[in-house]
Amino acid sequence: MNQFSTLDWVVIGSYFLLLTAVAIWVVTRKQSNTEDYFLAGRNLGWFVVGASIFASNIGSEHVVGLAGSGAGGKIPLLIYELHAWLVITLGWVFLPFYYRSGVFTMPEFLERRFNASTRWFLSIFSLLAYVLTKVSVTVYAGGIVISSLLHIDFWFGALITVILTGIYTVLGGMRAVAYTEAIQTVILVIGAATLTIVSVQSAGGWSGVKEALPAGYMNMWRPNTDPDFPWLPLVLTSSIVGTWYWCTDQYIVQRVLAARNIQQGRRGTIFGGLLKLLPIFLFLVPGIVALALKNKGELDWNSPDQAFATLLMNKMPGGLRGLVAAGLLAALMSSLASIFNSCSTLFTVDIYKKLRPDAPESQLVNVGRVATGFVVILGIAWIPIMQNISGVLYEYLQSVQSYIAPPITAVFLLGIFFKRINSQGAMATLLIGLLVAAVRLVSELSRNSMDPNSFFYTFGSINFLTFAAWFFLFCVILCVTVSMLTPAPTADQVRGLTFGSLSEEQKAANRATYSAVDIIGSLVVIAIVVLVMVSFTG
Repeated sequence: MNQFSTLDWVVIGSYFLLLTAVAIWVVTRKQSNTEDYFLAGRNLGWFVVGASIFASNIGSEHVVGLAGSGAGGKIPLLIYELHAWLVITLGWVFLPFYYRSGVFTMPEFLERRFNASTRWFLSIFSLLAYVLTKVSVTVYAGGIVISSLLHIDFWFGALITVILTGIYTVLGGMRAVAYTEAIQTVILVIGAATLTIVSVQSAGGWSGVKEALPAGYMNMWRPNTDPDFPWLPLVLTSSIVGTWYWCTDQYIVQRVLAARNIQQGRRGTIFGGLLKLLPIFLFLVPGIVALALKNKGELDWNSPDQAFATLLMNKMPGGLRGLVAAGLLAALMSSLASIFNSCSTLFTVDIYKKLRPDAPESQLVNVGRVATGFVVILGIAWIPIMQNISGVLYEYLQSVQSYIAPPITAVFLLGIFFKRINSQGAMATLLIGLLVAAVRLVSELSRNSMDPNSFFYTFGSINFLTFAAWFFLFCVILCVTVSMLTPAPTADQVRGLTFGSLSEEQKAANRATYSAVDIIGSLVVIAIVVLVMVSFTG
């Protein structure tokens, strides 16, 4: 395998210099109040919003995992990259309600729609979930990528990345995160696109790639009898998880809330949806090419997760290798920055400000910085734990979103589309949903030690896609039933927060926030999604 040349190191060094310059410029800007620090003064344009959405989503584990799916025969997982239609759903359906309510966080929106208990629940739950899954997984996967690419110690690579990202996130807040993510998106796209083009050419073009693969390898649709990826549960569950992630999760939605108005936020989601389609060509295709080259005897790797790095180091010329490596570093740092900033916002706005409602703005900004620093320290503390954790548990940390998404998705969707849903129904769904998710996860982890005829063995053995789809239906029925058996919310509680309670003035104001350009852009994104689905059939 080739090593990095001097030119590669120059390119990587230039990336860090550019990032440092942008971060310093942003840090010197005003950060005097919470709106400045947590939402960039609500003044971001559509390009920065869309780039920030994309960069937040693409982490090192995402890059390596998606390429591994292409190289390891898990093409059905491609459907998670076709969630561009859900990204634009955030802009068209959810954003007007979020923006009009003036909230900083998703738990704060639940309090506006339901009550304070739902806000407390989602705040604490989200913080714990971020620290235990997003922070740990991103740091761990990033450390592996950096150590394998740059041939440096795992500890050193992970530590340097966490500290550098933490510094500009602590000092610059959301504005620093958003603007650096815009730069990182450009670098990531250019670097990965170059690898895709070079690797496909080296395999004899796309026809040469397909000839080297088994018949039917490119089909993303499996029969419903398939034990791993039955098509109907895959479509349903990926949509449920996608709605939670793209439309209700603070990690993503905070970027849109920072837009200067609804129109810029919606256009940001349309641009972000278009960018969301790129990983198919930037990461999945290189994985497929790596398998084709392996079948031709031109490349060798032991694990599908090694496919991307092996392809990079063997098929890219000097200088361009450094560009792709800089793109991977950008992916890691942008994901980490988003996590740090979202955790800080949740703690400061939803917990500290609730306990200290009279705290001055300057104090809240300082608390936000301290909270970010604390999450950075937790990220570092997780490194040795993740190093020693079993591979099986690591996989479950990755897939746990399929179990936590159904109750949250049900509450947000019903809360916006059905004004009869009340706080009792929402709280019952969140609490019981968490309990069911915990029982499922424990049963799945320990089923090998259970009696095969027991209920918990069966419960933990159901295909996770099938389970999540039925779990979501259960949550919807539970939320509606409890709400219908308890008093309806008052008109004041739901006014402007559900489709059925919008005034004519609010409807007219919403219509004024979009034009033919926005509609055409959204239809183009949906058309590309359909085209990709058809292309990966048969």
